[in-house]
Amino acid sequence: MLLPAVRLVWLSQVPYAELLALQQRWLRRLQAEPGPEAGALLLCEPAGPVYTTGLRGGLTSEETARLRALGAEVRPLGRGGLATFHGPGQLLCHPVLDLRPLGLRLRTHVAALEACAVRLCELQGLPGARARPPPYTGVWLGERKICAIGVRCGRHVTSHGLALNCSTDLTWFEHIVPCGLVGTGVTSLSEELQRHVTVDEVIPRFLEAFKETYKCTLTSEDSPS
Repeated sequence: MLLPAVRLVWLSQVPYAELLALQQRWLRRLQAEPGPEAGALLLCEPAGPVYTTGLRGGLTSEETARLRALGAEVRPLGRGGLATFHGPGQLLCHPVLDLRPLGLRLRTHVAALEACAVRLCELQGLPGARARPPPYTGVWLGERKICAIGVRCGRHVTSHGLALNCSTDLTWFEHIVPCGLVGTGVTSLSEELQRHVTVDEVIPRFLEAFKETYKCTLTSEDSPS
């Protein structure tokens, strides 16, 4: 059986706005006319600190001003969830996918993203990672969240996705209540493994987990995989 193909786009370390602009182009493309591919897997490492909020908000105007005074961007987004942080040392994964050829619905897409992050943690030597039900959507090690998930879906096409902390400066999270969850913490692969884990290190294992979970192939401009 021929597996659906997903285009792999690795942007390296770029401003968050560049990821959003490319996501919008893929959204328009998929919603206008389905093509031979099921969509694109957009990956990047944010070049600078950014706080984002979802459809349920999460920040007052005073909090927004305070975060900007720290030198961070603040961006409201159309994804699910509340406030979170993105920055250097974090893997951002935005699958812009037509769910129909993949045989998925929104709920199973979110579960697949969680499964990818859990599998990545296992491949990195952290077998204790697990997904939790709402409002704790994401991947956790104990009471510490290592991967945040927030998605949007319109006309069967998804956007936004997950943020996995590799070597993220976790002090940025101290200025918000991440995802509105009081009494929980955040962690990273570097924190848990007690060594520096780069985004570049985890990408091959993440791609392996993505192909396993979504039952697809990944293609790029240069060569299929």
